[in-house]
Amino acid sequence: MLLRSVPRLFSGRVPRLLAGLLVCLLAPLLAGCSSTDTAGETARGTDSAAAPAPSWAAGMDTVREPELPAEARRTLALIDTGGPFPYAEDGSVFGNFERELPRQERGHYHEYTVRTPGERDRGARRIVTGRDGEVYYTDDHYNSFRAVLR
Repeated sequence: MLLRSVPRLFSGRVPRLLAGLLVCLLAPLLAGCSSTDTAGETARGTDSAAAPAPSWAAGMDTVREPELPAEARRTLALIDTGGPFPYAEDGSVFGNFERELPRQERGHYHEYTVRTPGERDRGARRIVTGRDGEVYYTDDHYNSFRAVLR
């Protein structure tokens, strides 16, 4: 008897209730899929659900290590193991003459070549590391850098 009265009790309301329920459930999911940050700018290689960038990367574009080109990830693996490196210049002091990275004393930064497929020379891609664990990536020969989030 009770089961027979349920359809009459909700007649006309069920479609609206289901639609409202779906909107309430889907809205937070769809909001989390946005590709813009809180300032409305498109994020370059960042994940809004990720932990905040370290203080040394404040104000910089960032890139997660898995999103780097395969050659850059290979260079990072060589850096982690101490080489051997393919180029004599790898590991040399990076002067930061362009002032694109935070100012530090000479010797704080070191640079490593990231191979560029099809290039006959070292190409424009580099990884620059800092004494305090900072890692930066450039693909335009020091004109811009992104902090690498590992």
